[in-house]
Amino acid sequence: MQVDFYHLTATHLDRALPSIAERVIATGGRLLIVAEGDAQRAALDRLLWNYAPDSFLPHAIAGADDDAAQPVLIAPDVNAANHARHIALVDGQWRDEALKFDRAFHFFDSDHIRAAREAWKGLAGRESVERRYWKQNDAGRWEQAA
Repeated sequence: MQVDFYHLTATHLDRALPSIAERVIATGGRLLIVAEGDAQRAALDRLLWNYAPDSFLPHAIAGADDDAAQPVLIAPDVNAANHARHIALVDGQWRDEALKFDRAFHFFDSDHIRAAREAWKGLAGRESVERRYWKQNDAGRWEQAA
C-alpha cells in the first residue's frame, strides 16, 4: 500500500484535493475523503461542486444519500461506505485505519507538521507500506522529496 504525504505550502487543499480526486475517478477508482469537522466537510462538499467551471466530481457527504453509489464520499471517519480503495485524510490527522486501503493521501499544512512527522516515522519499516513525501518547489509544482 502506498501512503503519499502532501505538505501544503504554496497550494491550498482546495486546489490539491480536486486534482487527486479527478485522477482517482479517471482510473475507475473510488475515494473516501475524511475530515473530522462538520464545517470542513461542508466546505469540501461546496468545493467539489464549484472548484472549476468546466468540471464536476460526483460526490456526497456520508449519510446524505446512497453512500455505496458515490465515487467520492466525504466522511467524518474511516468508514468506506462507498467501497473506496483510496483515502484522502484532509484534516491534518493521520489515522492508522487508512492502511487498510490501497492508497492513502495525507494532506497537512504547517500547523500539523509535527503530527505528520510522527506519522511518517511510525510508518517506517512497516511491511508492505511505501511512503512518499511530496513538497512544492518555488514554482508551486509538486516534487517527490522522499
